[in-house]
Amino acid sequence: MSLILTFLGKGGTGRTTVAIAAAKQLASQGKRVLLAGQGTDPVLSLILGATLGPDPQELATNFQGVQFQTAQLLERSWEEIKQLEAQYLRTPIVKEVFGQELGVLPGMDSALALNALREYDTSGKYDAIVYDGTGDQTMLRMLGMPEIVSWYIRRFRNLFLNSDLGKTVSPFIQPVASAVLNVNWGEDNFAQPTNQVNNLLDQGKDAVANPNRMAAYLVTTGDPTAVATAKYLWGSAQQIGLTVGGVILNQATMADTVAAEVAQNLAQVYETFDRETAAIDIVTAEFAPLSAIAIPTRTGGDWQPLINAMPDFRQAYRAPKPIEIDIPARQVRLFLPGFDKKQVKLTQNGPEVTIEAGDQRRNIFLPPQLSGQSVKGAKFQNSYLTISF
Repeated sequence: MSLILTFLGKGGTGRTTVAIAAAKQLASQGKRVLLAGQGTDPVLSLILGATLGPDPQELATNFQGVQFQTAQLLERSWEEIKQLEAQYLRTPIVKEVFGQELGVLPGMDSALALNALREYDTSGKYDAIVYDGTGDQTMLRMLGMPEIVSWYIRRFRNLFLNSDLGKTVSPFIQPVASAVLNVNWGEDNFAQPTNQVNNLLDQGKDAVANPNRMAAYLVTTGDPTAVATAKYLWGSAQQIGLTVGGVILNQATMADTVAAEVAQNLAQVYETFDRETAAIDIVTAEFAPLSAIAIPTRTGGDWQPLINAMPDFRQAYRAPKPIEIDIPARQVRLFLPGFDKKQVKLTQNGPEVTIEAGDQRRNIFLPPQLSGQSVKGAKFQNSYLTISF
């Protein structure tokens, strides 16, 4: 299994440059690294000085690069879907459909990219995968897809089986299913068709929730809008269980007018004017308790200063955990930075608790010791939501 790294931040903050430097650093440490870019945007290839395609290509020792392209990924995945259909249906129906016809569906790019990351991760060819995605809410929804889809499967299954319709048609399903499906229809009418999907979803959820398997880093400049965007993405990442290991201040754009004005105002308080020092102070204060580092401007093709400035990505696990469950205290604590009390909503449905914060929703499946217990209280303080049972 690989370590998967990705970067979050406002467009124009230098996420792609940071991703390349991170990949180069890991490769220099002897790790087998894959740098994966999203879409057909030429920026990644231009900065690398090499044209990336849909298949991994060697860029340097221990260092390969690939550009995810929807059409190619869809064709590969479509063949797998046809095989699954042939496994479960006696008369397959999608074999006449071409994969390209589905490329227009909303969210298809994200789903295919997530599946490609999973395949490269399980291939055993790489020690680390650096994913240069969109770095925004869309990418976070992609990484949170296993949890969301798993929740909907559970909800649909329970709603159907407990409904009057489900109880009424259940005795008649067996003969119909035997005629259509290549599976035996057992006591749990949904078990066999969904087991394989659920296993993949569980693997995805476990990977996202494990900081030794997957972590994100925030990238920002001194621009207040970039800082605010990074803070919002920080909280949103926590909502899908993704650990944010730290924040990287890109000094390459410190000449921006707004950033200079903010730094100058802060510097006047200390009767000095050091724009870069002021910016890192702002970022350190805004993102506490995350560790914050500043990286220098890249000069020409010299990547070494950036490589040397990269954080130790193996220390991501030291960052605050998105969720902690304290069974003896009968409490669940969620770290939700970037949000205030008015933006957080809590609901409970059976053994699950749903947390809405901003534009993200998280479903917490309670452990057996707390399952079935009603929420007795909730408190939001110092960016932590504490739920008591």
